[in-house]
Amino acid sequence: MALTGRAALIAALASIPVGVWDPSWTGILAVNAPLAVACACDFALAAPVRRLGLTRSGDTSARLGETADVTLTVSNPSGRPLRARLRDAWPPSSWQPGTETAASRHDLTVPAGERRRVTTRLRPTRRGDRHADRVTIRSYGPLGLLTRQGTHRVPWTVRALPPFTSRKHLPSKLSRLRELDGRTSVLTRGEGTEFDSLREYVPGDDTRSIDWRATARHSTVAVRTWRPERDRHILLVLDTGRTSAGRVGDAPRLDAAMDAALLLAALASRAGDRVDLLAYDRRVRALLQGRAAGDVLPSLVNAMATLEPELVETDARGLAATTLRSAPRRSLVVLFTTLDAAPIEEGLLPVLPQLTQRHTVLVASVADPHVSRMAQARGHTDAVYEAAAAAQAQSERRHIADQLRRHGVTVVDATPDELPPALADAYLELKAAGRL
Repeated sequence: MALTGRAALIAALASIPVGVWDPSWTGILAVNAPLAVACACDFALAAPVRRLGLTRSGDTSARLGETADVTLTVSNPSGRPLRARLRDAWPPSSWQPGTETAASRHDLTVPAGERRRVTTRLRPTRRGDRHADRVTIRSYGPLGLLTRQGTHRVPWTVRALPPFTSRKHLPSKLSRLRELDGRTSVLTRGEGTEFDSLREYVPGDDTRSIDWRATARHSTVAVRTWRPERDRHILLVLDTGRTSAGRVGDAPRLDAAMDAALLLAALASRAGDRVDLLAYDRRVRALLQGRAAGDVLPSLVNAMATLEPELVETDARGLAATTLRSAPRRSLVVLFTTLDAAPIEEGLLPVLPQLTQRHTVLVASVADPHVSRMAQARGHTDAVYEAAAAAQAQSERRHIADQLRRHGVTVVDATPDELPPALADAYLELKAAGRL
């Protein structure tokens, strides 16, 4: 049986006696001129790679864990058909581990003078920008004996956004917000400072809410009702220092803080409040101000996408000064930071009076669920020691939280799954109490 293609070339080279073969085109021509001619013709008939035109289109962003499709259009201006293997290179974190080879490589055939599209599906595993690397194309001749290979730079960026998994809690929190605003049949009223309406007194009402002038004009006692204040200012402050890099479960603490911040921002913007963002460690990493209600959430998600923890100690004095500059009038300052003893006692506590004097301050901290599991462990010696260590860590966090509360700070300390709804509830309670 006659051999063709790569098999013929391998067989011809293998049949050359040792010491006779010259690894050069001269040696091959001397031994097997017809095969060499076939290789040369195959190489000549392969479509040139450098003349190809490549353009991109498709998605420019995707939430973490979701897919983004980037389309590569290959134009073949030559007079020869393109038979190629294409590799669309991206950073390793653009795909789930083990799926890069299948996702980035494509077989492609483009007739002369035509164009074809191939789609690379990305699934980023980390937040941030993913920049396209080189596109490598290997062009085959009709026999597949020899190939032309070249690379092209085709820029494109896909931004992996925070996943915002806590958005599942938003409907229930909005329902409670509507109750506070009096827009549902429950007719629950908050003790805000904005006058809403008058109604008849019922036993149990606060006598301080009686409107005596209105009562004098009617035959019944009239009571003022109040609605939660609107157009309040909320400043979300993300501590991006070294403590935010600690991993809780599969993600850094900073990611869990972002998720809680997004839920609070979505709720507050629906409540008619203005939401700004400050990310700080030793300098400002992100500052977002003055966004309209409909643009708050997309702007926050986009600003948070590229934030990464910095392995430096947070400058508490600088953070306090920047916060005061970013919130010139009374606001709710929500600080996402740790409850570790050293950063709080040596950093935050000395500057806390500057903040509480002018603003309502709420500290939100991400607790490690593994510590809670350790505290409940029993059964053998190691488990008992682990439980004791976990109990001590929890006691220290409670002590730090008590210190903050004595300074008038509201503290929310919860695991990553529980922090977003707990923070939203704390905001609604402050709003209902008229403390914003």
